[in-house]
Amino acid sequence: MWFTEDCQTKIRRKAGGNLSKFTYIDLFAGIGGFRQALDNLGGHCVFASEIDKFAAKAYETLYGHKPAGDITQIDAKDVPDHDLLVGGFPCQSFSVAGKRKGFEDTRGTLFFEIARIAKEKHPKALLLENVKGLVNHDKGRTLDVMIETLNEIGYTVDFDVLNSKYFGVPQNRERIFI
Repeated sequence: MWFTEDCQTKIRRKAGGNLSKFTYIDLFAGIGGFRQALDNLGGHCVFASEIDKFAAKAYETLYGHKPAGDITQIDAKDVPDHDLLVGGFPCQSFSVAGKRKGFEDTRGTLFFEIARIAKEKHPKALLLENVKGLVNHDKGRTLDVMIETLNEIGYTVDFDVLNSKYFGVPQNRERIFI
């Protein structure tokens, strides 16, 4: 399992200590990396969203659950209640491999869709993933805005950069987990 023991402990604490019964939503779901891990921890996905038609088809094939499309077009009230919100929101705006336009790029603003849904639904915890470049994007101001946004809607924020090569994955891939 790719979650660190510390991460598992934090999720258990936020879920009231019992990981055998929790619900979650999977935003920017891709082909279901978060779902694979969370289902193995006993979670039950009650909603998923993915805009890319090929990723959505793979997700449906793998999990028998067709993700909703564009999250910007979904009313937060229509999202089922859940214990945990997870999402690997688009990274192109923050990546050193991209133009690094941040919030000036529409994809960079999609983080605020997570905040919009969290504000409406108040899940016990959020687990977000993005590229390491988010940490120093715009001299750290972008991450500060994200943290402040989550603080304003009632969340205490912690984050760490983890490298997949230390978790049994055959690649060297650093990501921030919030």
